[in-house]
Amino acid sequence: MSEILIVYYSRNGSVAQLARHVARGVEEVAGMQARLRSVPPVAAATQVAQPPVPEDGAPYAALTDLHECAGLILGSPTRFGNMAAPLKHFLDSSVAEWASGTLVGKPAAVFTSTATMHGGQETTLLSMMLPLLHHGALLVGIPYTEAALNATQSGGTPYGASHVAGTDGERAITEHERTLARALGRRVATITAKLAP
Repeated sequence: MSEILIVYYSRNGSVAQLARHVARGVEEVAGMQARLRSVPPVAAATQVAQPPVPEDGAPYAALTDLHECAGLILGSPTRFGNMAAPLKHFLDSSVAEWASGTLVGKPAAVFTSTATMHGGQETTLLSMMLPLLHHGALLVGIPYTEAALNATQSGGTPYGASHVAGTDGERAITEHERTLARALGRRVATITAKLAP
């Protein structure tokens, strides 16, 4: 089985839920398996560090996960139109992997959740793509041949899957958002399988 690594940060649970839908899409492709990993919150040096293993949810990502994956999908809520600091911190720690070309030629994609429709979904997705380009990954989006992309009244973009959670996180993931998240995972897995030696 080839593994697609899904690394995400989720503060209120929406990104984690979206990650599980992306993972379902990955596993719809024969011979592909999703490896879900989260990243811990970051804090100022004066605050207590997080435990090395989360109390619940996906295990924390390690740089070895980048070496072991056949493809990579990143997820983050938006922070002022950018990826959240915990995911950025994880990516910033991957300099050795960048220098050695660990992700070169591996398919990669991104997803996000925002409080509002215009809360920075597309800029957040683009911000996660930049380090992937520097790593030499092959970016994968969602083509308009996915009917839900034309029909969605909430999240979902050609740049990656997305969810509009509401200002209090009260909105459930819609049918179109679920469909597009699965489509993104399936697309990365399908391309990864085609590129496999």
